[in-house]
Amino acid sequence: MRSDGGGDDAEDDRGMVHPDEVDREFDWRGWALVATVFVALLVVPAIIYLFPKVPTGFGLSRRDAFLALPMVSATVLGILAVWATTRP
Repeated sequence: MRSDGGGDDAEDDRGMVHPDEVDREFDWRGWALVATVFVALLVVPAIIYLFPKVPTGFGLSRRDAFLALPMVSATVLGILAVWATTRP
């Protein structure tokens, strides 16, 4: 409700727009999220499974690799998801 007695508009005095009024599309940000999900859920575990010597080259045991590497990709996925959904 506006303080000047006017009705509910899509845009208020501060320039903010209601989320239902914004035209949003599945653009390149959405595809970036899809690619990151693909990497986080399929590529990283496949690399650990198919090439078990690669993480040990960085000083990680197999158990550490299964814990740390998916956590890195999940953290990137979380940051990217927040970035993609909090756009104007």
